[in-house]
Amino acid sequence: MDRPDPALRASAAMTAAGLAAAWLRGLGSRDRTAQHRLFVFPHAGAGASAYRLAAYLPDTVEVCTVQLPGRESRFAEPALTSLDEAVTALAPLLADHTDLPYAFFGHSMGSLIAFESARRLRALGTRLPDRLFLSGMRAPGLPDRDPRHTLPDDELLATAAFDGVDAEVQELLLPLLRADLTLCETYTPRAEAPLPCPFTVLAGSDDDSVDRAELAGWRRHTSADFALHLFPAAPHLYVRGAERQLAEMITRTLPARG
Repeated sequence: MDRPDPALRASAAMTAAGLAAAWLRGLGSRDRTAQHRLFVFPHAGAGASAYRLAAYLPDTVEVCTVQLPGRESRFAEPALTSLDEAVTALAPLLADHTDLPYAFFGHSMGSLIAFESARRLRALGTRLPDRLFLSGMRAPGLPDRDPRHTLPDDELLATAAFDGVDAEVQELLLPLLRADLTLCETYTPRAEAPLPCPFTVLAGSDDDSVDRAELAGWRRHTSADFALHLFPAAPHLYVRGAERQLAEMITRTLPARG
């Protein structure tokens, strides 16, 4: 049997490294000190730079933030409109970087992508996250209260998502937000066994997009420990003002190195 050409192997390795670098911002940033890895999945309309958790986590935790197509360094790429498509591309890259104990943190749309990525990793037979931190999103399978992805442009621009955004920036963000809303609002979870990973479900106490019962609905998707925590007097995007408190909670909850 012919052996693979070394040049082809090297090219494939470079391609895989390039894909990982595009999708996982911060990968390798703490090579010398990392004992854990935290994968962060941003909310709809956001890119990797929207989250600054690394600044508040110890250097023993490497933070890798998912950069989906259509934003920031990947602005020229078409945004994805299918959660399954996103997970199909992302899960193999995550699977290649599970050498350290790791956890997922997802906010809003990111919670759904984190959850489905964990289920896909289970299907791949890969080491699973030590914990899922799922934030600001109702449990999978619960109906959307007010679907927005099919709204006409003027009505979508009038929603709270664009409050305070410059008109020119609104026009740039509109296709991205519509794509992200489509990804979330057309998602239907498949019937699968609960994940064996512990869940910590989080939200701001003043988040009017989700209530306690909808958050508690995540409980049926794990066969392990479950915790629910509300940040007091905090809105839907509480993450932007609570990075320190969130990082402290994650650090306390991560298991010992092993």
